[in-house]
Amino acid sequence: MNFKGAARKIEDAEIDNIAADLGVESAAFRAVIAVEAAGSGFDKAGRPKALFERHHFWKHLKDAPGLQAQAAGEGLAYPKWGEKPYPKGSDAVYAEIERACAIDEEAALLSTSWGLGQIMGSNYKMAGCPSVEDMVQEATESEAGQLRQMASFIRSAGLLDELVAKNWAKFARGYNGPGYAQNQYDTKLAAAYAKFA
Repeated sequence: MNFKGAARKIEDAEIDNIAADLGVESAAFRAVIAVEAAGSGFDKAGRPKALFERHHFWKHLKDAPGLQAQAAGEGLAYPKWGEKPYPKGSDAVYAEIERACAIDEEAALLSTSWGLGQIMGSNYKMAGCPSVEDMVQEATESEAGQLRQMASFIRSAGLLDELVAKNWAKFARGYNGPGYAQNQYDTKLAAAYAKFA
């Protein structure tokens, strides 16, 4: 798959419009963007910001034990999060994604988080996309598309009330999972919100 598209950056007014459509304060929406992708949806090469999750790749290959063993042998899959550190830099991340795609492209795309919202490919339906390939394609085109996916995911995951109320701990748990506190995700969100507000 080609990971480069138009890579159009978003305008401030577009962020405000998406936040308004969601019914959330713009500063709260911007806080999530800042924490998830350091405020940018694309890397220096114009590809969507991405993070390949090896434990998800393991899970998505469970019905193909031969491919799962191959991925594990290449250091691309293991059963438990955190067995090895993430690669440093976007080029190294994309090198992993491309190696994983060579084993099973759909499983690799499902196992990667994409764009400003860092939505997992496996959540493509919650992000309002018909397939994970469509999700990634939209993410290559614009940050506005990435934010549309993020807004759809927040709605679908039932996290809108938490974001509106700025209940950062509950939002963080729903958005990033039960390990959010270990990564101080809620306190990072609160700090980012304070900056934007």
